[in-house]
Amino acid sequence: MNAKEFIENIGVLREEYIKWNAPIVTLISVQTKDPYRVLISTLLSLRTKDEVTAKASFRLFEKADTPEKMVKLKKEEIEKLIYPVGFYKNKAKTIIDTSRLLIEKYNSNVPDSLDELLNIKGVGRKTANLVLALGYGKDTICVDTHVHRISNRWGAVNTKTPEETEFALMEKIPKKYWSEINDLMVAFGQTVCRPIGPKCSECKVKKCPSRRA
Repeated sequence: MNAKEFIENIGVLREEYIKWNAPIVTLISVQTKDPYRVLISTLLSLRTKDEVTAKASFRLFEKADTPEKMVKLKKEEIEKLIYPVGFYKNKAKTIIDTSRLLIEKYNSNVPDSLDELLNIKGVGRKTANLVLALGYGKDTICVDTHVHRISNRWGAVNTKTPEETEFALMEKIPKKYWSEINDLMVAFGQTVCRPIGPKCSECKVKKCPSRRA
């Protein structure tokens, strides 16, 4: 698949997007315009279903929506608020450690550069790129399992890991499309182009070599 075909498929997803639920981190970014809440909800979302992340995020932010408020909570209290997200005990510790670091090193602000974000323990490329895209409106490609899977299904890339997919797409796709790729593909991947049992009969994307009749 060439860049033009990929962009055409993205255009189809953009038209269909209104039918799907927006990813929870996207919803939080639209509602709050707050990089901190984008960062924390992204950390919660790792290996966790979106509906679980949504409830946990809203419970947590009702109690603490700034680094200062977060570090005042006990780890056990955060655990109860975010349960049953995956690895909730580890994530509770990460949230406290991250919030304390933001206070001590960044004047309570979330860094707006990839290198600085990657220096935060527990923050990988996926999380960092999502914070930059949704929290700061920067042109970055956030590649999670959905973006990685769908890009390979479409034949846009031939990669083994999400990081390989990120760099392959950056080389192939114009920068103006980067920041919307994750939002569209996650919604698409959760509802139509699922990992198991993709709903090809309902899919409006035509340029897909993996499409089933």
